[in-house]
Amino acid sequence: MDISDVFLGLGQDSFAQLIRGISIGKLRTYQIYEGFKVRAHLHKLNTETLRKAVPRLWERIAAREEEFARDMGQAVLVSHLDMIGAVLDFLGVPHESGFFAKDLDADKFFTAGWEDRVYGQFHSTYPEALLLFYINHLRWELLHAADVYRPTSSSAA
Repeated sequence: MDISDVFLGLGQDSFAQLIRGISIGKLRTYQIYEGFKVRAHLHKLNTETLRKAVPRLWERIAAREEEFARDMGQAVLVSHLDMIGAVLDFLGVPHESGFFAKDLDADKFFTAGWEDRVYGQFHSTYPEALLLFYINHLRWELLHAADVYRPTSSSAA
């Protein structure tokens, strides 16, 4: 599975919600604003231009432009480090403000059923599209998952 598969698996409506949640201020803080603007092929980067660009950006995701998809994922995630920190704390994953070591031994933290536990804990706290994106991003990045996680009806109980 590639990161574009995560976006595609969640669907265009979820993608649009994720785009609307991108914080221009956070992009600047983490010094990824200019790079993201260039990668997104936008002359001007603000919330309005991002919102209007959703159909074009979705086409690039559907075309499986992986470098762009990675940058899009990074923009989404740095905009929501509060949620990332809460999820990692819940799982007991050591991190610094939402960032964990790249050589993390994930197996001991991501035991069977962790996705359902995270979804059950946070689905009423954070937007579903964002939470599902992060769960799937972790599955892609750390666990090399082959498919996209979607909660079962019992996950929300």
